[in-house]
Amino acid sequence: MARDDDVITGTLRKVFLAGVGAVAATADKSEEIFNDLVEKGETTVAQGRSMNKELKHTVKERMKSDKESVKKSDNPIRDLNTILAGMTAEQLDALKDKIDEAEDKIKGKTEEDTEEKDS
Repeated sequence: MARDDDVITGTLRKVFLAGVGAVAATADKSEEIFNDLVEKGETTVAQGRSMNKELKHTVKERMKSDKESVKKSDNPIRDLNTILAGMTAEQLDALKDKIDEAEDKIKGKTEEDTEEKDS
């Protein structure tokens, strides 16, 4: 019976030590994973800052370019002719219809104003 007690005690001791070893290994691995995550987070933040700075620079350059092109556009008739030259026949017809509608509205208001004044 004493021999059986020694075997049980030895087995329990081994189980206990295995548990302690598992906790120690988990702690070591957890620390390693944590440090990797912190490093990746720092890298991601640095990349984000870099991308944000680059984006700001790109936007500023684009705004500067757009302002310059607006300044160059000092002849609205030429600009309109350029736009019209790039339109298809269907687009030109649609534009003509819109112009006709606008003229009709203006004429309608003018006629109404004239009628009101005559009254």
